[in-house]
Amino acid sequence: MRLSREHSRRQTRERLLAAASELFTEHGVNGTSVERIAERAGYSRGAFYGNFDDKHELIVELLAKRTEREREEIVELGGQATSPTHMADLLRAWHRARAEHLEGWLALRLELVLYALRAPEIRPLLAERELFARTAIAGGVLRGLADRDAQPPADPEFLSLIVHALEDGLLIQGLLTPDGVGDRAVVDAVDLLLDSWAALDNQRNGSCTTTE
Repeated sequence: MRLSREHSRRQTRERLLAAASELFTEHGVNGTSVERIAERAGYSRGAFYGNFDDKHELIVELLAKRTEREREEIVELGGQATSPTHMADLLRAWHRARAEHLEGWLALRLELVLYALRAPEIRPLLAERELFARTAIAGGVLRGLADRDAQPPADPEFLSLIVHALEDGLLIQGLLTPDGVGDRAVVDAVDLLLDSWAALDNQRNGSCTTTE
């Protein structure tokens, strides 16, 4: 069956994006040329420029695609979960699956962060991805505390920032010292934080009751 022109164009763009993602992971953004991306995707240099003005435009779309994909994954997990405990189990499975490709995933993430440091105009797009992740985490924090009959001891957005930073740090530690950091580390660490925050809230409520 012959592909329509629009379908063929979308397929070409997807293959170029996939090739760029692989090459950025292997050689870095600066070490990857337009010619190399086109060759990996099986196209000519002209095909690249028929779809993207330059490498910068490709990176912008790559970031947008990654953000949308992660949004879809989190929404899907939320739709599957039947309870907070089930959601925790789903997150553990999600982290285990990601751990299998941690090196490539983290390499690409850090490459895009480094690129954003050198290209300030792309930072808002990267920030959008980070803010989306933190918003999703904030919802998880609120559900986790509610399951513990507790209120957030601080602004949920600040708590989500703590969890997000902790996750990033543990992923890097897991890459560098895999024997000491298992694929359960992130979820177990978040559980520990939630238990601590719930205890803090309960302690505060107990102190208020005693004073009254």
